[in-house]
Amino acid sequence: MHRFAALVVLLMVSMTTMGSADDKTLWQRSTLKQVIKNGELRVGLEPGYAPFEMISKDGRLIGLDVDLAQAMADAMGVRLKLVQLDWNGIMPALLTDQFDIIISGMTITPQRNLWINFTDAYMTVGQTILVRRQLARKIKGYTDLNNPKYTVATKTGTTGFEAIKSFIPKAKHRLMKSEWLGVQEVLEGRADAFVYDLPFNAVIAARNKTKLHHVSAPFTQERLGFGVRKGDPDFLNWLNHFLTQIKLDGRFDAMHRRWFKETDWHKDVDFK
Repeated sequence: MHRFAALVVLLMVSMTTMGSADDKTLWQRSTLKQVIKNGELRVGLEPGYAPFEMISKDGRLIGLDVDLAQAMADAMGVRLKLVQLDWNGIMPALLTDQFDIIISGMTITPQRNLWINFTDAYMTVGQTILVRRQLARKIKGYTDLNNPKYTVATKTGTTGFEAIKSFIPKAKHRLMKSEWLGVQEVLEGRADAFVYDLPFNAVIAARNKTKLHHVSAPFTQERLGFGVRKGDPDFLNWLNHFLTQIKLDGRFDAMHRRWFKETDWHKDVDFK
């Protein structure tokens, strides 16, 4: 009996030691530790997704995600470094340690989650439709576009592309390298409609009321999150608590109001 009790104690001590070693190893690999050590948070994003991340007329990066990234760096007590790159290369760049986190209006999908981890969602958006003003009475929803006579544009590599494949398969598809190019296809008559996230389409529709009609009811539901490398629970834990805190103390609401409700910032951006 005494031998059994001694064995149980020995096993408990061994498990505690192993857990401590594992925890230490995880902390050594933690992005959070490296950010604090380096005094710099590197954030990957692709400008062009209004009002999340845009380049102002004077060359600054602005938008909701930029404000979130700055608040995050401030909470860590480090400087912020914004790393710009093309959307199709954003996950490979994260995985090869070119930056620490993706904050770029990224939809959480099972396919992306195979390669990276996501924080809790900070917003929910959906796909909507911008159509040529002449089609406003004919196009009331995505089902009206599902016809070979219509051409629908979107940005390649996005959930907009997945949406038109799934919901509007019969239409002709035009895949563009950027959101702005997709909108131009409609404005210049090469496409009948542009499918993309509600926030972006709402901004563009407000700027082009005479040329575009916004079918504003979303036909998908998509959660946006921050993307991080796998195997890093410390960083993920900190980020989720950060999101909870800024929502509780009102900072997120203030940022959302600035970029989604107010329009003063429109004069600082070239919408093209």
